[in-house]
Amino acid sequence: MIEKKTAILVDSGCDVPQSFVKQYGIRVLPLRVSYETESHVDSVELASEVYRRFPQEIPHTSTPVMQDFYNVVEELKAEGYENVLGVFISGNLSSTYQTAKLVLDEHPELNSFVLDTRNISIGAGLLAMWAAIQLEQGVSFEEVCQKLPAKVKDSKVFFYMDTLEYLRKGGRIGAVTSVVGSLLKIKPIISCDEEGIYYTVEKIRGAKAGVSKLIEHAAAKAGNGPAWLALMNGAAAEAAAQVEPQLKKAISKGKIVAEGQIAASLAVHTGPGLLGIGVLANP
Repeated sequence: MIEKKTAILVDSGCDVPQSFVKQYGIRVLPLRVSYETESHVDSVELASEVYRRFPQEIPHTSTPVMQDFYNVVEELKAEGYENVLGVFISGNLSSTYQTAKLVLDEHPELNSFVLDTRNISIGAGLLAMWAAIQLEQGVSFEEVCQKLPAKVKDSKVFFYMDTLEYLRKGGRIGAVTSVVGSLLKIKPIISCDEEGIYYTVEKIRGAKAGVSKLIEHAAAKAGNGPAWLALMNGAAAEAAAQVEPQLKKAISKGKIVAEGQIAASLAVHTGPGLLGIGVLANP
Protein backbone atom coordinates (compact mmCIF):
# COMPACT_ATOMS: atom_id res chain seq x y z
CA MET A 1 0.00 0.00 0.00
CA ILE A 2 1.22 3.49 -0.88
CA GLU A 3 1.81 5.71 2.14
CA LYS A 4 -1.36 7.42 3.30
CA LYS A 5 -0.52 10.97 2.28
CA THR A 6 -0.32 10.26 -1.50
CA ALA A 7 -3.27 9.19 -3.65
CA ILE A 8 -3.13 8.02 -7.24
CA LEU A 9 -6.14 8.89 -9.38
CA VAL A 10 -6.85 7.29 -12.77
CA ASP A 11 -9.79 7.02 -15.14
CA SER A 12 -11.32 3.66 -16.06
CA GLY A 13 -9.96 3.97 -19.59
CA CYS A 14 -6.48 3.27 -18.21
CA ASP A 15 -7.43 -0.40 -17.74
CA VAL A 16 -5.43 -0.78 -14.52
CA PRO A 17 -6.20 -4.32 -13.29
CA GLN A 18 -8.69 -4.43 -10.42
CA SER A 19 -6.31 -6.52 -8.31
CA PHE A 20 -3.67 -3.81 -8.62
CA VAL A 21 -6.21 -1.09 -7.86
CA LYS A 22 -7.13 -2.83 -4.61
CA GLN A 23 -3.56 -3.62 -3.60
CA TYR A 24 -2.33 -0.06 -4.02
CA GLY A 25 -5.49 1.83 -3.09
CA ILE A 26 -5.76 3.56 -6.47
CA ARG A 27 -8.85 5.71 -7.02
CA VAL A 28 -10.64 5.09 -10.31
CA LEU A 29 -12.89 7.69 -11.90
CA PRO A 30 -15.22 5.76 -14.21
CA LEU A 31 -16.12 6.95 -17.66
CA ARG A 32 -19.75 6.46 -18.68
CA VAL A 33 -21.30 4.23 -21.33
CA SER A 34 -24.73 5.43 -22.47
CA TYR A 35 -27.52 4.08 -24.63
CA GLU A 36 -30.54 6.09 -25.75
CA THR A 37 -32.51 5.58 -22.54
CA GLU A 38 -29.91 4.36 -20.05
CA SER A 39 -26.45 5.20 -18.76
CA HIS A 40 -23.92 2.95 -17.05
CA VAL A 41 -20.74 3.39 -15.05
CA ASP A 42 -17.80 1.99 -16.99
CA SER A 43 -16.34 -1.36 -15.94
CA VAL A 44 -14.78 -4.52 -17.32
CA GLU A 45 -17.95 -6.42 -16.35
CA LEU A 46 -20.10 -4.07 -18.45
CA ALA A 47 -18.11 -4.98 -21.57
CA SER A 48 -19.95 -8.31 -21.95
CA GLU A 49 -23.26 -6.42 -22.09
CA VAL A 50 -21.86 -4.02 -24.70
CA TYR A 51 -20.71 -6.91 -26.89
CA ARG A 52 -24.05 -8.70 -26.46
CA ARG A 53 -25.95 -5.68 -27.80
CA PHE A 54 -23.67 -5.18 -30.80
CA PRO A 55 -24.21 -4.46 -33.65
CA GLN A 56 -27.85 -3.39 -33.21
CA GLU A 57 -27.02 -1.01 -30.38
CA ILE A 58 -23.80 0.96 -30.20
CA PRO A 59 -23.64 3.22 -27.14
CA HIS A 60 -21.59 6.36 -26.78
CA THR A 61 -19.03 7.11 -24.11
CA SER A 62 -18.46 10.20 -22.01
CA THR A 63 -15.95 11.38 -19.44
CA PRO A 64 -16.69 11.75 -15.73
CA VAL A 65 -18.54 14.99 -15.05
CA MET A 66 -16.81 17.76 -13.15
CA GLN A 67 -18.80 17.00 -9.99
CA ASP A 68 -17.28 13.51 -9.95
CA PHE A 69 -13.85 15.12 -9.66
CA TYR A 70 -14.98 17.51 -6.92
CA ASN A 71 -16.45 14.59 -4.99
CA VAL A 72 -13.28 12.50 -5.09
CA VAL A 73 -11.14 15.50 -4.10
CA GLU A 74 -13.33 16.10 -1.05
CA GLU A 75 -13.09 12.40 -0.14
CA LEU A 76 -9.31 12.47 -0.36
CA LYS A 77 -9.09 15.59 1.80
CA ALA A 78 -11.41 14.06 4.38
CA GLU A 79 -9.24 10.94 4.49
CA GLY A 80 -6.11 12.97 5.17
CA TYR A 81 -4.35 12.80 1.83
CA GLU A 82 -1.88 15.57 1.08
CA ASN A 83 -0.69 14.67 -2.42
CA VAL A 84 -2.68 13.66 -5.50
CA LEU A 85 -1.13 12.15 -8.62
CA GLY A 86 -3.51 11.96 -11.56
CA VAL A 87 -2.75 9.66 -14.50
CA PHE A 88 -5.21 9.77 -17.39
CA ILE A 89 -5.70 8.61 -20.97
CA SER A 90 -4.64 10.94 -23.77
CA GLY A 91 -5.93 14.49 -23.58
CA ASN A 92 -6.43 14.35 -27.34
CA LEU A 93 -8.84 11.42 -27.00
CA SER A 94 -10.65 12.44 -23.81
CA SER A 95 -11.24 15.58 -21.75
CA THR A 96 -10.60 13.74 -18.46
CA TYR A 97 -7.03 15.05 -18.18
CA GLN A 98 -8.08 18.67 -18.69
CA THR A 99 -10.98 18.40 -16.24
CA ALA A 100 -8.83 16.82 -13.55
CA LYS A 101 -6.19 19.50 -13.93
CA LEU A 102 -8.78 22.26 -13.73
CA VAL A 103 -10.38 20.87 -10.55
CA LEU A 104 -7.11 20.09 -8.77
CA ASP A 105 -5.74 23.54 -9.60
CA GLU A 106 -8.69 24.91 -7.63
CA HIS A 107 -7.44 23.06 -4.53
CA PRO A 108 -4.00 24.47 -3.67
CA GLU A 109 -4.24 22.82 -0.24
CA LEU A 110 -3.43 19.57 -2.07
CA ASN A 111 -0.08 19.03 -3.77
CA SER A 112 -1.16 17.75 -7.16
CA PHE A 113 0.35 16.62 -10.43
CA VAL A 114 -1.70 15.52 -13.45
CA LEU A 115 -0.12 13.53 -16.26
CA ASP A 116 -1.34 13.42 -19.84
CA THR A 117 -0.08 9.96 -20.75
CA ARG A 118 -0.73 10.52 -24.49
CA ASN A 119 -1.80 6.89 -24.40
CA ILE A 120 -4.94 4.80 -24.27
CA SER A 121 -5.90 1.73 -22.21
CA ILE A 122 -3.03 -0.09 -20.54
CA GLY A 123 -0.53 2.18 -22.30
CA ALA A 124 -1.71 4.78 -19.79
CA GLY A 125 -2.32 2.24 -17.03
CA LEU A 126 1.27 0.99 -16.99
CA LEU A 127 2.44 4.50 -16.12
CA ALA A 128 0.06 4.63 -13.14
CA MET A 129 1.26 1.20 -12.02
CA TRP A 130 4.89 2.29 -12.34
CA ALA A 131 4.18 5.38 -10.21
CA ALA A 132 2.42 3.31 -7.53
CA ILE A 133 5.35 0.93 -7.19
CA GLN A 134 7.86 3.79 -7.11
CA LEU A 135 5.94 5.37 -4.23
CA GLU A 136 5.70 2.06 -2.40
CA GLN A 137 9.48 1.68 -2.70
CA GLY A 138 9.96 4.97 -0.90
CA VAL A 139 10.53 7.36 -3.79
CA SER A 140 9.09 10.76 -2.85
CA PHE A 141 5.96 12.19 -4.43
CA GLU A 142 8.00 15.07 -5.86
CA GLU A 143 10.56 12.76 -7.45
CA VAL A 144 7.93 10.50 -9.00
CA CYS A 145 6.20 13.53 -10.50
CA GLN A 146 9.52 14.74 -11.87
CA LYS A 147 10.29 11.36 -13.48
CA LEU A 148 6.86 10.57 -14.92
CA PRO A 149 6.81 12.85 -18.01
CA ALA A 150 10.00 11.23 -19.30
CA LYS A 151 8.46 7.76 -18.83
CA VAL A 152 5.61 8.57 -21.23
CA LYS A 153 7.85 7.81 -24.22
CA ASP A 154 8.67 4.39 -22.72
CA SER A 155 5.02 3.30 -22.70
CA LYS A 156 3.04 2.16 -25.72
CA VAL A 157 0.13 -0.11 -26.56
CA PHE A 158 -0.50 -1.79 -29.90
CA PHE A 159 -3.99 -2.97 -30.93
CA TYR A 160 -5.09 -5.39 -33.62
CA MET A 161 -8.83 -5.64 -34.34
CA ASP A 162 -11.17 -7.89 -36.29
CA THR A 163 -13.10 -4.91 -37.66
CA LEU A 164 -12.69 -1.17 -38.12
CA GLU A 165 -16.45 -0.62 -38.10
CA TYR A 166 -16.70 0.49 -34.47
CA LEU A 167 -13.78 2.92 -34.70
CA ARG A 168 -15.47 4.41 -37.76
CA LYS A 169 -18.87 4.72 -36.08
CA GLY A 170 -17.24 6.33 -33.08
CA GLY A 171 -15.54 8.90 -35.28
CA ARG A 172 -12.09 7.55 -34.36
CA ILE A 173 -11.05 6.58 -37.90
CA GLY A 174 -11.89 7.78 -41.38
CA ALA A 175 -14.83 6.24 -43.27
CA VAL A 176 -12.73 5.66 -46.38
CA THR A 177 -10.07 3.78 -44.41
CA SER A 178 -12.64 1.51 -42.79
CA VAL A 179 -14.47 0.75 -46.05
CA VAL A 180 -11.27 0.00 -47.94
CA GLY A 181 -10.07 -2.16 -45.07
CA SER A 182 -13.30 -4.15 -45.09
CA LEU A 183 -13.22 -4.70 -48.84
CA LEU A 184 -9.60 -5.83 -48.96
CA LYS A 185 -9.66 -7.62 -45.59
CA ILE A 186 -6.78 -5.38 -44.55
CA LYS A 187 -6.61 -4.64 -40.87
CA PRO A 188 -4.33 -2.18 -39.12
CA ILE A 189 -2.26 -2.31 -36.00
CA ILE A 190 -3.16 0.88 -34.17
CA SER A 191 -1.39 2.84 -31.46
CA CYS A 192 -1.13 6.43 -30.20
CA ASP A 193 1.48 8.80 -31.59
CA GLU A 194 3.55 11.33 -29.64
CA GLU A 195 0.55 13.66 -29.50
CA GLY A 196 -1.70 10.95 -28.10
CA ILE A 197 -3.73 10.53 -31.30
CA TYR A 198 -4.59 7.22 -32.95
CA TYR A 199 -2.44 6.29 -35.92
CA THR A 200 -1.89 3.22 -38.06
CA VAL A 201 1.39 1.51 -37.19
CA GLU A 202 1.10 -1.00 -40.01
CA LYS A 203 -1.55 -2.48 -42.31
CA ILE A 204 -1.64 -6.24 -42.49
CA ARG A 205 -3.80 -8.96 -44.04
CA GLY A 206 -4.98 -11.96 -42.02
CA ALA A 207 -5.17 -12.76 -38.32
CA LYS A 208 -2.00 -14.86 -38.24
CA ALA A 209 0.07 -12.06 -39.76
CA GLY A 210 -1.63 -9.60 -37.43
CA VAL A 211 -0.56 -11.47 -34.30
CA SER A 212 2.98 -11.88 -35.60
CA LYS A 213 3.32 -8.18 -36.38
CA LEU A 214 1.71 -7.20 -33.07
CA ILE A 215 4.37 -9.15 -31.17
CA GLU A 216 7.09 -7.81 -33.47
CA HIS A 217 6.18 -4.19 -32.73
CA ALA A 218 5.92 -4.88 -29.00
CA ALA A 219 9.36 -6.51 -29.00
CA ALA A 220 10.87 -3.56 -30.85
CA LYS A 221 9.43 -1.19 -28.23
CA ALA A 222 10.68 -3.35 -25.35
CA GLY A 223 14.22 -3.43 -26.72
CA ASN A 224 16.90 -5.58 -25.11
CA GLY A 225 16.35 -4.43 -21.55
CA PRO A 226 13.71 -5.32 -18.95
CA ALA A 227 10.13 -4.46 -19.77
CA TRP A 228 6.65 -4.69 -18.31
CA LEU A 229 4.11 -6.28 -20.61
CA ALA A 230 0.32 -6.27 -20.69
CA LEU A 231 -1.78 -8.61 -22.79
CA MET A 232 -5.29 -7.24 -23.21
CA ASN A 233 -8.26 -8.46 -25.23
CA GLY A 234 -11.71 -7.47 -26.33
CA ALA A 235 -13.93 -10.56 -26.23
CA ALA A 236 -10.93 -12.58 -27.41
CA ALA A 237 -9.68 -14.34 -24.28
CA GLU A 238 -8.87 -17.59 -26.09
CA ALA A 239 -6.82 -15.81 -28.74
CA ALA A 240 -4.95 -13.91 -26.04
CA ALA A 241 -4.14 -17.16 -24.24
CA GLN A 242 -2.60 -18.50 -27.44
CA VAL A 243 -0.54 -15.35 -27.90
CA GLU A 244 0.88 -15.34 -24.37
CA PRO A 245 3.61 -18.00 -24.83
CA GLN A 246 4.66 -16.39 -28.12
CA LEU A 247 4.94 -13.02 -26.38
CA LYS A 248 7.04 -14.43 -23.54
CA LYS A 249 9.37 -16.11 -26.02
CA ALA A 250 9.79 -12.99 -28.15
CA ILE A 251 10.50 -10.70 -25.17
CA SER A 252 12.62 -12.81 -22.85
CA LYS A 253 13.23 -9.99 -20.36
CA GLY A 254 9.58 -9.03 -20.30
CA LYS A 255 7.27 -9.52 -17.34
CA ILE A 256 3.51 -9.70 -17.83
CA VAL A 257 2.03 -7.41 -15.18
CA ALA A 258 -1.51 -7.08 -16.55
CA GLU A 259 -3.84 -9.15 -18.70
CA GLY A 260 -7.52 -9.47 -19.33
CA GLN A 261 -10.60 -7.90 -20.88
CA ILE A 262 -10.54 -4.18 -21.69
CA ALA A 263 -13.09 -1.84 -20.10
CA ALA A 264 -16.50 -1.32 -21.70
CA SER A 265 -15.66 2.28 -22.67
CA LEU A 266 -12.89 1.00 -24.92
CA ALA A 267 -14.90 -1.99 -26.17
CA VAL A 268 -17.47 0.47 -27.54
CA HIS A 269 -14.92 1.88 -30.00
CA THR A 270 -13.06 -1.29 -30.93
CA GLY A 271 -15.67 -4.05 -31.14
CA PRO A 272 -15.09 -7.75 -30.46
CA GLY A 273 -11.97 -9.61 -31.53
CA LEU A 274 -9.35 -7.20 -30.24
CA LEU A 275 -5.85 -8.10 -29.11
CA GLY A 276 -3.61 -5.53 -27.47
CA ILE A 277 -0.08 -5.60 -26.15
CA GLY A 278 1.15 -2.89 -23.81
CA VAL A 279 4.84 -2.28 -23.19
CA LEU A 280 6.68 -0.21 -20.60
CA ALA A 281 10.38 -0.27 -21.38
CA ASN A 282 12.90 0.06 -18.56
CA PRO A 283 10.36 0.06 -15.69
